[in-house]
Amino acid sequence: MLTTLTLNHFLVLGAILFCIGLYGTIAKRNAIAVLMGIEIMLNAVNVTLVGFSLFNQVPAYRGLLTGQIFAIFIITVAAAEAAVALAMVIAIYRRRKTVDVGEIDIMKF
Repeated sequence: MLTTLTLNHFLVLGAILFCIGLYGTIAKRNAIAVLMGIEIMLNAVNVTLVGFSLFNQVPAYRGLLTGQIFAIFIITVAAAEAAVALAMVIAIYRRRKTVDVGEIDIMKF
């Protein structure tokens, strides 16, 4: 039996992904795992934006790719964020020899 996708499917998937990313961001102490959690949360937002765009009920805006365009912008910002954050993590690792977020206190003297 083939079921059609509804907006609820997109929203539930986005909520599950967001919760997984939030758990990964809060519970992990490794800086790389925290960054991965943030990326999962951004992808959850992308899923919901595309879902809302796909099921848009306003006749004047039907067929426009607004959700997809916003998702591309979010992917671009996420890539820039990942590049800067990974550069910071590498610099901190070279100085402190750890990527544990609890031990990173470079601003302290």
